[in-house]
Amino acid sequence: MCWTWILGGSSGSRGVRGCAGGFLLMSLCLLVVQVRADQTSTKDRRYSWKTGQWGRCVGEECGSGGAQSRTVRCVHAEGWTTHHSNCRHTDKPESQRPCFKVCEWHQDLFEWEVSEWGACVLAVPPTSEGQQRATECVTAQHGLQRRRARCVRAANGTSVTERICEFFSLRPALEQACLIPCPLDCVVSVFSPWSACSRTCGAGRQHRTRHVLAAPMYGGADCPGLTQTQSCRQLPPCPSGEGEHGYSLKVAPWSECRRPQHKDLLWLGGRTTLDFGVGDTKRNTVKRHDQSAQHHLQLHLHHSHHPHLPPSKVWEVEIGYRTRQVRCMSSDGKNAILSLCTQDDGPRTFQSCVIPKHCQTSDWSAWSPCSKTCQASDLSPGYRMRTRTITQPAIGGGNKCPAREEKEACNIIGDLLPKCPRYVWRSTDWGECHVAPLLSQQDRRLRNTSGLCGGGIQTRDTYCVQVLASAASHHSRAVSRPVSAHLCDGVIPLAVRSCSLPCPQPCLLSSWSSWGPCLHDNCMESQERKGYRQRRRQVLGEGSGNTENCGHLLESVPCEAPACFLWRVQAEGVCMSRDGTCGHGSRNHTVACVNSRGEPVVEGFCKDDPPPVQVACEIACPGGCVVSSWSDWSSCSHSCTNKNAEGRQSRMRSVLAWPGEGGKTCPPASALEHWRPCNDHPCVVLYWETSAWGPCVEGSSVAVNRSSHWNETSPCAEGVQTRTVTCVKINTGPVVPKRCPDSARPDSARPCVLACKRDCLVTQFSEWTACPQSCVPANVTMPTQSRYRTVVQRPANGGQECPDTLFEERECEALPVCSIYRWRTHRWHPCTLVPDSVRQGMTGASQSCGRGLETRALSCMDENEEPAAMSECLQWAGRMPTQVRTCWVPCRDDCTFSTWSRFTECTGCGSSSRKRSLTGRSRKREHCHREDQYPLVDTQPCPCVEFLSKPWGSWSPCILPEAPAQGPLLGWRGQKEALECGGGLRYRAVACLDQRGRLLDPAVCNGTELQVETCHVSCPLDCRLSSWSAWSACSASCGNGLKVRSKWLREKPFNGGRPCPKLDLKNQAQVYEAVPCLSECWQYEWVSESWSLCAVNSVDKLPACGEGVQTRKIRCVMHGSGDQGRSVNDSLCDPDDIPAQAQTCVLPCPDDCVMSPWSPWSPCPTPCDPNTVRTRTRRMLRPPADGAGCPESNQTEPCVANSNCFTYKYNVSDWSTCMLNEKAVCGEGVRTRLLDCMRSDGRVMATSMCEELGLPQPWKLMDTCQVDCPVSCILSEWSVWTECSHACGNQGVMLRTRRVLHEAHEEGRPCAFQLSQTKPCPIRPCYSWLLGAWSPCRVEGAECGEGVRERNLSCIVHWGHWPESPGPRPDAPGPPLTVEEERCGERLQRESEQELQQLCFLPCPGDCHLTEWSSWSSCQLTCLEGRSFEAEGHQARSQAVIIQTVENQESCPQQVFETRPCKGGKCHSYEWRTSTWNNNERSVWCQRSDGVNVTGGCFEINRPAGVRHCHPPCTKPFSQCKQSGVCGCERGYTEVMTTHGFLDYCTKTPGGDHRKADVKTSTGRQKPGPSQIQDFFGEWSLQALSPDGRIKMWVYGATAGGFLLILFIIAMSFLLWCCSCLPQAHCLVPLYSNGAVKENDTKEEVSA
Repeated sequence: MCWTWILGGSSGSRGVRGCAGGFLLMSLCLLVVQVRADQTSTKDRRYSWKTGQWGRCVGEECGSGGAQSRTVRCVHAEGWTTHHSNCRHTDKPESQRPCFKVCEWHQDLFEWEVSEWGACVLAVPPTSEGQQRATECVTAQHGLQRRRARCVRAANGTSVTERICEFFSLRPALEQACLIPCPLDCVVSVFSPWSACSRTCGAGRQHRTRHVLAAPMYGGADCPGLTQTQSCRQLPPCPSGEGEHGYSLKVAPWSECRRPQHKDLLWLGGRTTLDFGVGDTKRNTVKRHDQSAQHHLQLHLHHSHHPHLPPSKVWEVEIGYRTRQVRCMSSDGKNAILSLCTQDDGPRTFQSCVIPKHCQTSDWSAWSPCSKTCQASDLSPGYRMRTRTITQPAIGGGNKCPAREEKEACNIIGDLLPKCPRYVWRSTDWGECHVAPLLSQQDRRLRNTSGLCGGGIQTRDTYCVQVLASAASHHSRAVSRPVSAHLCDGVIPLAVRSCSLPCPQPCLLSSWSSWGPCLHDNCMESQERKGYRQRRRQVLGEGSGNTENCGHLLESVPCEAPACFLWRVQAEGVCMSRDGTCGHGSRNHTVACVNSRGEPVVEGFCKDDPPPVQVACEIACPGGCVVSSWSDWSSCSHSCTNKNAEGRQSRMRSVLAWPGEGGKTCPPASALEHWRPCNDHPCVVLYWETSAWGPCVEGSSVAVNRSSHWNETSPCAEGVQTRTVTCVKINTGPVVPKRCPDSARPDSARPCVLACKRDCLVTQFSEWTACPQSCVPANVTMPTQSRYRTVVQRPANGGQECPDTLFEERECEALPVCSIYRWRTHRWHPCTLVPDSVRQGMTGASQSCGRGLETRALSCMDENEEPAAMSECLQWAGRMPTQVRTCWVPCRDDCTFSTWSRFTECTGCGSSSRKRSLTGRSRKREHCHREDQYPLVDTQPCPCVEFLSKPWGSWSPCILPEAPAQGPLLGWRGQKEALECGGGLRYRAVACLDQRGRLLDPAVCNGTELQVETCHVSCPLDCRLSSWSAWSACSASCGNGLKVRSKWLREKPFNGGRPCPKLDLKNQAQVYEAVPCLSECWQYEWVSESWSLCAVNSVDKLPACGEGVQTRKIRCVMHGSGDQGRSVNDSLCDPDDIPAQAQTCVLPCPDDCVMSPWSPWSPCPTPCDPNTVRTRTRRMLRPPADGAGCPESNQTEPCVANSNCFTYKYNVSDWSTCMLNEKAVCGEGVRTRLLDCMRSDGRVMATSMCEELGLPQPWKLMDTCQVDCPVSCILSEWSVWTECSHACGNQGVMLRTRRVLHEAHEEGRPCAFQLSQTKPCPIRPCYSWLLGAWSPCRVEGAECGEGVRERNLSCIVHWGHWPESPGPRPDAPGPPLTVEEERCGERLQRESEQELQQLCFLPCPGDCHLTEWSSWSSCQLTCLEGRSFEAEGHQARSQAVIIQTVENQESCPQQVFETRPCKGGKCHSYEWRTSTWNNNERSVWCQRSDGVNVTGGCFEINRPAGVRHCHPPCTKPFSQCKQSGVCGCERGYTEVMTTHGFLDYCTKTPGGDHRKADVKTSTGRQKPGPSQIQDFFGEWSLQALSPDGRIKMWVYGATAGGFLLILFIIAMSFLLWCCSCLPQAHCLVPLYSNGAVKENDTKEEVSA
């Protein structure tokens, strides 16, 4: 095989021929070259140069001679460094560069200067990416913000190389990412209805328009066309002659006002008709916010020389002229000759005008101080202002006055400013505690409030102070300066709190103890022979924490032979006879030396000889008399000894056995009773009485225990308190002190701490209130300013008194008197017309007559009639007089009149008139007699002097007078009680009206501004309860019980009085007190005398012996009176406890053994144990004769609970109610409870029983308690009346308020419902400028063209409800009432703010023009996901283009729209809306979230389909395309389907007009199923596309799955077939990794 290789060149081509070998060689060469190239290209792609950061500039000196280096490396694409030969050396970056060496001291000379971040600009990607990104934009797009940075000198801001600043810090970032919302397309409204046809016949046109709702933003689509035009349909042809064009006279706008000059005459030299084509185009080009063409026909001032006044002090108006052009237009929009439109009196093309002057202002004043002078926590900037004044207002079409006030931020960061002072609440010291405010109205203690105690309230004042950062905290009270309360934030400190005055509590004292032994006054110095017997009592509950008010606790009685220590026999032994049987013997005594309390002491204290240790005794022998031992001594018959009585006590013994024959006889009866004197001390009871402690006075004569009473660090001095100590004899009075025991004498002096002197402490004076900053009118009282200070601490204990001056007032410093300026007007100049030279060259020029302007000069005069600057009069002289007015120069054919007569005199409130008449030839001219154009009578209203004074509004609440202060400290709370009821005044406003119903100043109507009348506020009545009832009887006859007293309701509260306590079902107040009471079970007791002798009924045998009876007497006496007590009725004692009056007894015979009486039973254990016993013993007193035995000497019996074994315990009663002192209303009280001693069988025993048993008593029987105070609501004082809320009208009120200092508590009086009061202000008229509506566009002298629309500015009077209610009264709607313009202020300034004339355009027939501006759309925010993206919203309005003739549409302007920011916008969303399907079509539109149908805003990619199609088309009869994209039948027809699932035909459903179509197959094998199932399968038919054109992915998935399933089945079938054909050994499948699979297993698995 051979080949030919042809190489093309510039000169031709040449061929190379070779064979197969050459071909292989060439292929090999090409392969080598390609591999080499691939390696080279791969190498270039895998290796690249990488540079490091530039190092520091190095050099010997600072300046430009330095060098800077950096590292350059060859880097693999994976990031590791390789040899530099792998990278191209031609691309190697430089590693060194010259630089400017910066030294450290340069840092302060250079700095980075950065600009503000620019607007966020959309980052423009490549075109294809941009389209894709715009399509995929969901919420926002990526944008960039840029700024500039340069290195500058810090001194002058000049630029230097950036390397200098980079030496110290990195260059600031110049770009940053930002977000821009997705493109927002223009949104427009729906089209309006079609307009009426422009013609009624022939070829007419009609149009409809829409307006812009939202302008395009962030690269959104532009607005579509706002106008649609179409030809009118079915118009009849016009009759002959009516289809010709009509003609209209069109005028151009007036030219600028110019002065007459020679060149103007040359320009106007001839009559001409102008072509408006270019002019119209320029006029119709509407620019956004273009208002430069709007003129104000105002006065023009001009300086001119005037006699007697300097040239600069007189202002005159310069008159010029202006012209306009006129043309004639046909109805098709084309120009025509002027003669077709003009008549004899054509439009004026010239007129006089005022030469415009621009507004002139003075220079800016200096900047005011910055409002932010310190560092505040809110980081808000301060502001400063500067102003300028108008020196000459704008006149004519001159430029308006610029802003006269400029404001800018200052001290934005304020790091160098001092910190702002803080404002905190402070309070004075608490006042004294007062109890009287807690008393109700009916409380009798209101008559005398002295001595009240218990709970009360105390108050203090709160005030706001300025705290400087440098002020020390411990001097804060002294250096604080009160400021206005509104400067303080946070919670106001409490001004009221509860307090308590201690009440003296009565002492609970125990009973007097028994008299003690006679002791020395000082047992350690027992030299005197005189002593004292003493008794004591104890304080059970101390009052006020001390015992001073409890009386004396010790009483003494003088006695003789005192002994502090005595010998006492502690125990007696058993009598032992000497011979061992009976007769005389002896017993041993245990003797000890004891003190007065019975306690053993050292024997040396007993001075007397001790009693014998062994004493003689006798044991009765058999047959002898036996006598018992002596009984205990009885109680003493008298407590003391006097001349008439002495105390005696006795003891007794009895005969136990009579003697036998030969036995020892019994002692006589007198020997069986022993008497001795007792209480032999005289009846003189002495005690020490002390007075109350005196005041603490200076002195150091008393030794002071400083550790307990006073310490060295106390700031106040040490003092002493003294009291009188007197020795008092009961029933006699004071006696000499030596008669009382000196050891018991109380102290008469004690140390104390002197009360510290406390000086009055007041705050600093507040700042002086501000004086007026402006000038003061002449003959006006000079304003004043005041300051005050607050008493923080009142003086006490002789401290320095408070200053007399707490409030100061002074006149303000000399304020400048307001300057007086006035306008001076000069004479009117003659009427000025357009110059004749100008008139002759213009259309419509004729003779020199007609309308012109006349002017007069103005000057400003001061109070000395000296010329002043115009700015002074503009500021102070009020309204500027008119300087220009129209005038008329009569023409030859004008109507002439006589001068006006004087106005007729006014009578009442009617009108006056004046007249004039026609003169000369005018009386013969018919048009001069037209009254509408040339009136001959003129009227004016007469001034009305009849006024009506009418009350207006409702009465104010009753205002009570303020109570006068009581005391010198005006600011101290509690010194002034606010009046809450009684007589006061109420006010109602008065309106002054004239006969037209116009509101006037109240001074016109008799000077009465407010109607005043007396009123009365009912006083509140508190709930009234009765006095306490008497105490009830004790609820228990024995032991603890309760006794109660109560109150009941007498009168319910009224008008906010104190509420009653809780009422019961009978509407009675549940107020009671309950205290425990003790019914003493042992108040009376049985007293038994000694048993009589045992009486044996024996007559024959003497002496008598054996069993007998003995008796005794039983008496009922008061408990504690003993056997000497007086007997009372036996019914007072408990009959269950009556002792036995008789008992059996055994009188031993002479030979019997005589035993002593039984001893008491031994006590049973506590608690009772049934397994234990108790015992009693007796001893033998006489042995028996003949060795007979004696009875038992011991007896035992088991302990049985509640029979002979009892347990005892204390039983405590419930607490009583909290009992207050009779002088207290609430606060701390006392509650008590009592103890009972209860036996285990439930019987109440004497408390002494438990005391003797020593049972523990852990209960507190008296405790303090609290009774809530009925604190009434406490309000602050009324604030001062505010200024009127409105300066005029009937809505002005003055307000005063008060606040709740303490809410009502318990049964306190509730708060008054009035926390604020209003008082009407005088009704003064309000004056406002009323801007009228725009008049229709009016073109002077022509049918169309440039015209003017006007609105008037009038001064109206109203009641302050304007513009909501502009009528004569707020309750009477109607038109506003006008008044003189002088009442509304400066008209010139108002006219400069409001536009009174506006240029307009009245289109001619055939003109292509813009519509009027649409109304502003609703405020709409740019939002992201429902949240606002911008702080301000946007509004839009637009102008559409109206095309009247098609031929003229090339000269049409463009449609325009404009936007403006707005506040309070809303976020709107847009979504597609669709109608129901109708014949496979439906309407689709976009709707805004507020329900407005719009065009734009919705994404076109999401637009639902408006038409649905089926493939193939539904051509069968009665078929239709279903929403699923398949053909179906109409309602009432059954679908018959082919075997392929397509519609074959539709058959009528029998009786199924209202049934849904059914589905059948053409073979009839398939039964019709439910219609819903048919629709379901119809929806899920295997079609690749859904009805909306989207791909059904599940269809492709199902198809792929089915294909794979078929492949799997074929593969498995092939494997099965292969295994059946081949030997089994070749068919084994390695199911396990090791291949060791049994054959049977393999077969099973394959088969499976």
